[in-house]
Amino acid sequence: MPTHFEGPDDQRRALNTYIKLMRAAESVARRALVVVHDSGLTEGQFGVLEALHHLGPLKLSELARKHLRSPNNLTVIVDNLEKLELVRRQRCESDRRIVYVHLTEAGEARIAELFPRHAAAVAQELALLTPDEQATLDALLRRLGKGQPSTP
Repeated sequence: MPTHFEGPDDQRRALNTYIKLMRAAESVARRALVVVHDSGLTEGQFGVLEALHHLGPLKLSELARKHLRSPNNLTVIVDNLEKLELVRRQRCESDRRIVYVHLTEAGEARIAELFPRHAAAVAQELALLTPDEQATLDALLRRLGKGQPSTP
């Protein structure tokens, strides 16, 4: 459904594109995250496990920044992952103010089993686009995400 805004053409076009972008992102995510939700994890919990799996131990502040979440929200996610014994916190020995989050063995096993299934679900969703279309979309989204104008 397009916007009902009756402003200038450039704003109407931008709003229509924005609506389609948000709806597509939510729709693709909902379908691709079925594997994650069926595993009993939230999207935020999965994101933390995935980051730790691929990047190694991270500071709480780094995790919050990577997932565009407030430090308070991330603390709740990590608390819940600790209760599930999938992560553990460890204070930095040289600066006790810094807390690192590590995967436990159980956390590593869980994400190692889950991530390939999630990656396959994402690939299946994006297979609706040709490889060239995926590359074009990737470049456009990267530029949009960075706030960079198009070059003539």
